[in-house]
Amino acid sequence: MSYPIEIIRHSLAHVMAAAVQKLWPDVKFGGGPAIENGFYYDFDLEHRITEEDFPKIEKEMRDLIKSNGRFEQREVTLAEAKKIFKNQPYKMEWLNEYDASGEKLSVYEFRGFTDLCRGPHVESSKELPKDSFKIRSVAGAYWKGDAKNKMLQRIYVDAFATKEELDAHLHMMEEAAKRDHRKLGRDMDLFHFESEYAPGSVFWHHKGYKLYRRLIEYVRMRQEKAGYLEISTPGLMDRSLWETSGHWAKYGEHNYSGQTEDGRQFCVKPMSCPGGMLVFGQGIKSYKDLPLYLSEFGKVYRFEAAGGLHGLMRVREMTQDDAHIFCTPEQLETEVVKVIEFIKDIYSKFGFNNISMKLATRKDSEFRIGSDEVWDAAEGALKNALEKNNIPYEVAPQDAAFYGPKIDNYLKDSIGRVWQCGTIQLDMNLPERFDLSYVGEDGQKHRPIMLHRAMLGSIERFMGILLENTGGNLPLWLSPEPVVVTPISEKYDDYAKQVVAELRAVGINARADLRAEKVNYKIRELSLSKTPIIAVVGEKEAADQTVTLRYLGVSSQETKSLLGFVRDMATAVKLPD
Repeated sequence: MSYPIEIIRHSLAHVMAAAVQKLWPDVKFGGGPAIENGFYYDFDLEHRITEEDFPKIEKEMRDLIKSNGRFEQREVTLAEAKKIFKNQPYKMEWLNEYDASGEKLSVYEFRGFTDLCRGPHVESSKELPKDSFKIRSVAGAYWKGDAKNKMLQRIYVDAFATKEELDAHLHMMEEAAKRDHRKLGRDMDLFHFESEYAPGSVFWHHKGYKLYRRLIEYVRMRQEKAGYLEISTPGLMDRSLWETSGHWAKYGEHNYSGQTEDGRQFCVKPMSCPGGMLVFGQGIKSYKDLPLYLSEFGKVYRFEAAGGLHGLMRVREMTQDDAHIFCTPEQLETEVVKVIEFIKDIYSKFGFNNISMKLATRKDSEFRIGSDEVWDAAEGALKNALEKNNIPYEVAPQDAAFYGPKIDNYLKDSIGRVWQCGTIQLDMNLPERFDLSYVGEDGQKHRPIMLHRAMLGSIERFMGILLENTGGNLPLWLSPEPVVVTPISEKYDDYAKQVVAELRAVGINARADLRAEKVNYKIRELSLSKTPIIAVVGEKEAADQTVTLRYLGVSSQETKSLLGFVRDMATAVKLPD
């Protein structure tokens, strides 16, 4: 019988728990769900599990699989369950919180290991793969995710239906480790983090900040050409604004806030939307002013648990390329399609051409604002825009923003990973809450429809994705330092400075590496730091007014006239479009 991969992974989680119990009988069990690419299980164990234990656990798992043990399910009462798990404090805690209401509980038994579990599982371990799983890592995990509770040992396992799938995944993971943006950030001298002083915030170094600004510069240029008006709103605003928008009720615990001496409570800006509402609300707007595109590169702040912080990918301080598009109902479909095409074109300039989309629909009522009628209209409008224009999409149930449905953009990188980036969110609720209006052709007031739009999303996160996609080998127009000139000895320092001066005269960020080191040593270091072009100069180059060029990732080199090189570089570093 063929089983879905989730059932295989969940069953393997029980096999691993049984293996750990056999190796360390005093173990106390947390829980172990299937997750993307595998599963994990949490253990309370005096023995500290290390990588040296991984082969031992894997061997025990394979032996258990070969034993053809059955996964036996039975239903028990709450009282019976408490007898079974009387020596398992984490299971007992769950049972003590459980309101049985006369229901039977489900337990599964496998080779001496018993767990509270709804299932389903495979019938017998003979139906499980023996060679398509591998323990990835062990990490600390607080019981129930609460730092006040005890930290358990969480074992992560990669698991697939076939060995070929596992091997492909492990190869991708090896590539991902080489491309880790945190490693590249160090190698390229772009940024660092200080967890003691500013957890989740980036300390930009000179080259990293140039790359950060270059990303913004490109998006800003494209937006201005498309008719966007850039605004800037305060980073500190009264709490009442966030109460009006609904953000405080839904996400207040993630806000940074405090009270001033005059008794007012202010929030550090967690998102740019309410500020955009206030800007639109200034003055009378006519239907002739719509669609109105307001953009903002807003610095926003949100509290993320320390355990969830991950380099540039998940931070507490970020810059978002937000925009808010105010339009009439008749303009909505056209604007949605325009934004989709705009986002796709922007991504293509960064080398991302494999883009997919998901339509995220409403959450349960307690997690959203607005009536069902408004949500019906909003979801229907996005669906119609996608389908009438033959734009492929999937549905992501209950993944909408709290104020409206959205179309999320997913891009696939060079090693096959998928990242959620840009988003288009249709909002009929915030214009209502902020009492926004425009004067229609009939001379009456009408409520605008608003689209929240982000292309890159968080500039920080997009930079992390871009670094990992390229392995640090950035296109010349994005590179913060596209050329470094290195003389073969100090006798040619003056010519190296001349080359740099001519490059800088046409706007190219170049520098000379005049360290008293051998040229081969400097070339190795510059290659490690992902310098796109190393221009080597010596006696012949100085005499002929040429440069010898070494390109990142290319073993051969070429010699060009200085004039031709400067002209070519001036073109190569221009922003696309």
